[in-house]
Amino acid sequence: MTDPILANAPLGHDAPYPTAYDPTVLFPIARQNNRQTLALQPLPDWHGADIWNAYELSWLNTRGKPVVATGCFVFSQASPCIIESKSFKLYLNSFNESRYESVESVQRHMEHDLSHAAGAPVDVRLNPLTIGHTENYRPLSGINIDGIDVGIDRYTPAPELLRCVPGATAVSEVLMSDLLKSNCPVTGQPDWGSLQIRYRGPQIDRAALLKYIISLRHHNEFHEHCVERMYCDIWQACRPAELHVYARYTRRGGLDINPWRASVAANVDNRRTVRQ
Repeated sequence: MTDPILANAPLGHDAPYPTAYDPTVLFPIARQNNRQTLALQPLPDWHGADIWNAYELSWLNTRGKPVVATGCFVFSQASPCIIESKSFKLYLNSFNESRYESVESVQRHMEHDLSHAAGAPVDVRLNPLTIGHTENYRPLSGINIDGIDVGIDRYTPAPELLRCVPGATAVSEVLMSDLLKSNCPVTGQPDWGSLQIRYRGPQIDRAALLKYIISLRHHNEFHEHCVERMYCDIWQACRPAELHVYARYTRRGGLDINPWRASVAANVDNRRTVRQ
């Protein structure tokens, strides 16, 4: 059953595309509603952000000529709200037939509107294609655990699978998997992603971690919420001294979403993976 909070969201419903700039289509969703369901209460004093990359941006210059661009939008995990993704797409497309004197003018509008909707400052960076792009793809760094031969029989979140290696000493390592999949809580459509776990503490059982990651396969939750759930489950089960959880999801509707949460401040590489 769809969360009643989402009953009026554009996602999962027919919604006309705006024919002119319209910030009112943005649909905020309070983070706190989902955070109340997480294993760790009270929530940890974590760091993090949700990095959105947009590949279908356009507007008109003052003479009516189209400008095309890509964009990066960074929402702090401390913002009270996330933005429902279809409403974000509708909002970005509301710029298509509107005229602006400069990239900076469009960026100022977006920073104002998104910050107002999220309840905290949002960093916006727009890159017209005329400036050139030299970005290369690369996988998330870390030891890929996908080759571990495990039997799988759990496809809903099973944090009880998580464990440390018995008698494990403290290690510092980075693990990654490309087998992350969850589903949209409104439409049920699959969300595919890659996951990076960076931690310092008792060594995590890699087979158990892989089985846990795959256990989200039938789970219905937004990207940001999935990352927070995984962070809390790993912290609760393995008690690391430091933990960093970073997911990069494949795009839908010209947008990809890449949340990260960490126990310490970090600089995160926003370089795309092969599937992005």
